Amino acid sequence: MSKAQAFHSHGPVDVHAHWYPKRFLDLLAEKGPAHGLEWREIDDKGPQFKVGYLTTGPLGPRFVDLDARLAAMDEQGVKVHALSLSQPMVYWAGRELGERLAATFNEELARAHERAPRRLVGLAALPMHEPDLAVKEVERAAKLPGVRGFYMSTRVNDRELSEPAFFPVYERIEALGLPIFLHPVFVIANERLQKHYLTNLLGNPFESAIAAAHLIFGGVLDRYPQLTVVLPHAGGAFPWLVGRLSRGWEKRADLKSTSRQSPVEYLRRFYYDTVGYSDDVLDYLVRVIGADRVLMGSDYCFPIAYERPVEIVTAHSKLDEAAKHAITEVNAARLLGL
Repeated sequence: MSKAQAFHSHGPVDVHAHWYPKRFLDLLAEKGPAHGLEWREIDDKGPQFKVGYLTTGPLGPRFVDLDARLAAMDEQGVKVHALSLSQPMVYWAGRELGERLAATFNEELARAHERAPRRLVGLAALPMHEPDLAVKEVERAAKLPGVRGFYMSTRVNDRELSEPAFFPVYERIEALGLPIFLHPVFVIANERLQKHYLTNLLGNPFESAIAAAHLIFGGVLDRYPQLTVVLPHAGGAFPWLVGRLSRGWEKRADLKSTSRQSPVEYLRRFYYDTVGYSDDVLDYLVRVIGADRVLMGSDYCFPIAYERPVEIVTAHSKLDEAAKHAITEVNAARLLGL
């Protein structure tokens, strides 16, 4: 099935579903240690690897094997996964290996789509730490079967997403009409968050807020008015702190010159997934931003992922049937060209 062909049937779409293809992991194991990656196999549980303070895995079959994934999707009542890479992305790996890791992952996305064209689509990884290579990979990956958008971290190593070096990447993605999905990797103040799983529970949502603020105050959303950006984890802290950001914009001359509008006016420039772990969070997104900007997600299949992502929406007592249908199916189908 080509990208131009529409799916013949619709169903719930999970836009926050991570995948580690075996070919990508094999390359990681072979070449990663030369760039500081620590790799080991955990009995029968799969590989585990570490970059800096960030440990990933062990990655069992549901992270890797497509048969196991499709069976899990069936059990959850999910029709489509938009497959994406997660931590540690590829920015740590240098120029040559980073480019190769991204290309390998994207080629495997295309193979997964060809294996199950009505069930699996892809969000391509980019070597954003080398913007010239990222532009080349945007062009190449966009032509691969099943690629429906791009995936990048909320910051690239120590560089914020508002750096002008990244502008050519955004320009090309905007021209292609494809969305950018963001996800945290390395988080702010990680040394304070090592205990109690706080790198995920607190670090990740604050990273999304920081990224959104840089895209606004850094003028990226003004410069690229048709660029679509999706924030994970229900937008993290951003929807809750946008009033504070707006107050700063109103009262500080140095901030008022950075963006054309108050930050609150950019709420609808973003999409948000449902991974907020609270009915009240989902209700807030729908009431304040709009059901048409919310997408179903699960964070498949990390430890705190939703086991029943569809029911998180369909069982919500405050959402009407139109909103539930939009969130589980319609919005993602439109955004991803399904």
